[in-house]
Parts: sequence; C-alpha cells; structure tokens
Amino acid sequence: MRILYHHRVRSKDGQGVHINEITSALQNLGHDVVVVEPPAYRRSSFGDEPGALSWIKDNIPRPFFELLELGYNIPAFLRLLISRRIQKHEVIYERYSLYLLAGVWFSRLTRIPLILEVNAPLAKERARFGGIGMPRLANRLEKLVWRSATHVLPVTQVLSDYIANVGVASHRITVIANGIEQKRFSAALPSAQAKSVLGLTDKIVLGFTGFLREWHRLETIIDIVGSDEMPSELHLLIAGDGPARSSLERRVHEAHLESKVTFLGLVGHDSIPNIIAAFDIALQPAAVEYASPLKLFEYMALGKAIVAPDQPNIREILTRDKDALLFEPDSIEDMTQKIRQLAFSAELRDRLGEAALSTLLARHLTWTENAKRISRIADQIARSDD
Repeated sequence: MRILYHHRVRSKDGQGVHINEITSALQNLGHDVVVVEPPAYRRSSFGDEPGALSWIKDNIPRPFFELLELGYNIPAFLRLLISRRIQKHEVIYERYSLYLLAGVWFSRLTRIPLILEVNAPLAKERARFGGIGMPRLANRLEKLVWRSATHVLPVTQVLSDYIANVGVASHRITVIANGIEQKRFSAALPSAQAKSVLGLTDKIVLGFTGFLREWHRLETIIDIVGSDEMPSELHLLIAGDGPARSSLERRVHEAHLESKVTFLGLVGHDSIPNIIAAFDIALQPAAVEYASPLKLFEYMALGKAIVAPDQPNIREILTRDKDALLFEPDSIEDMTQKIRQLAFSAELRDRLGEAALSTLLARHLTWTENAKRISRIADQIARSDD
C-alpha cells in the first residue's frame, strides 16, 4: 500500500521516536511510505529544538505565535500537493498537531482517506501546561480535525472517550497504545554489566528516563532516596534533560546527595536499552491522565519492576500488584511505600519484572504489531472507498 505519512514535529524527541518507529515498521511490512515533514525536522538531532522557533515562542505573545502555527498550513499543504504529483497515495496517516489543518484540506481535495493518530487533546494540554492564546479557536479547530478524519487512532481508551465525546463515532476510533521494537531491547546489556558501565555496581538502582518537568515530582524522589528509611545502597539514576534539571541538581547539592544521585543528561534513544538495563526499580512518578507513556513499554521490555500512578490510562497497560506496584496518584506516602517495598525485596522486584515482560509479550505491545493493525485499518478504509 502507498501511505503518505504527514507530521509537523520539528524536534527529534519522544515524538520523533514514535514517528521513526511507526514509519519503519510500516516499511518493514512492505508498504511504500512517503514522509512529508518540516525541513527543520530532517536537519535536527535527537533532543534539539530549532533555536529560532524557541526564541519566537518565548518572545512574542501567544496569539501571534498561534497565528504563525496556522500560517504553517500553507507551506505544509503545498508540500502535500507536491508529494501527490510524485506518487498517487492510497491513504494519509497524520500525527495530530494543534492548528494543523493541511492534512484535512488535502484529504478533502484529493478524497484520499485520512487516518489521524492522536496522542493528546492538545488544546486542553497547552492550556493546562504551556498556556494558549486563542482557546476558543484552538478547541474549535481541534474538534474539526478530529471529526474530519476518516479514522482516529488515540493512544489510550481515556483519550478515545474524550474524542468520542466531541462527536466522533465510535466505529471510527481504534485505540493503539505505544510500544517497543523488540530487537533493540533484547540486545541490551545484562543488568550487572550495565551497572558496571555506569559505575553503579552493588547499587539498587531506582531509574527514570524522559523529559524532566516540574510535575514529574522528581524532587520528591530525591528526598526519598536520601531518607534513612531506605537501604543505604539505593541510588537514583536519571536519564534525560528538561526545564526541571537545574532545580533538581540544586536540590541534590543542598541535600549533599551527590553520591546517591546520577544525572546522565540527554541520552540518545539507541542508548536507552542499556540505561534501563541498569535499573532495579523503574519509575513513572506521574503521568497525564490520557497519555500512553513510552517509558512504561521500555521498562516492561527489559523486565523491570515498575512503580507508577494508579490511574485509568496506566491500568490499561499494567495491573496492580501483578506486573507493577501502583500508588495513589496524589499520595507521596503511598509512592514512598511502594518504592520502599521494592528496595528491600529482590524477590518482589524479580517477580514483578518477569510479569511485566510477560504482559508486554502476551499483548503484543510492539511497533510491528501496531503497524499491522494500522495496515488492516488502512486496507479496510481503502477498500470501502473504492
């Protein structure tokens, strides 16, 4: 099948991982995938954000920045038209972005079915975390794009319910969670060797990977690691960068915990399996209520004992006390207790880690299986459109 993959992502972060994994998996299944994307994405390295874009975002009023986002639809639409002249696509697969209308316009003009992957209700998310200048317009256009798609692929059932509530028929929605690429993770170093490489031999490693934000509550985790109630060999390993890093490092310094906390900074995605391999306890300290956290699947792939919040989107993947320890999301005490349980019990860590890997394998939570499901949906849509 000839698939046009369209996105507006500009930096190669976790979003880039998803893009690369899905397009590669579709190609490995034999599909002809043409990617239409911002030129800045092709030029960027992992973790980069275009400097000019960052400056504009930080220095002009939000409504004006959002007007620039709307203006991006013109060159995006032209790129889609050019791609159509080069190859006759059978289906469009688009990663949803706020104010991105070019895919809908192109689908309507060419009558090519549009499959829309939705990772978050971005109008709501930006209003909640980053602020938004034109909330009414953002919400209206978000609903328009979702309703205009031929089929919508949210990453959680929680998000699916949200999309259905704005008027998208349930038969046009299929939940496809994130996943992993098995070969990459099966080639990871043994745990003891991974620890040795990082200078953490004989440590009980409590690990976290990802973008460092204030709401991740990692400052609380630093305090937990330094508590007298925890084993002396407990060590916090943080792989990632972000706006919260400087305050976290300051907290470590003020508490004199440099010997118990390691910051690796930005780590390339190819290095992530060997980092997670060093974990004894894998941490998801917080998660927005509609997300499908990529790190959870990576933790599961390496058979790690997971501590995560007990909320509906997490329970779509993990089962409390079977393949993870889940804590009450608003309870620091409960999270601390779950970490303490695992820190003092290697047997519990092993049991939960083995169960997490078994869950991943039994439910086929891989990019390849996701691509197969997308292929079936695309084939059904293309046939029904004939």
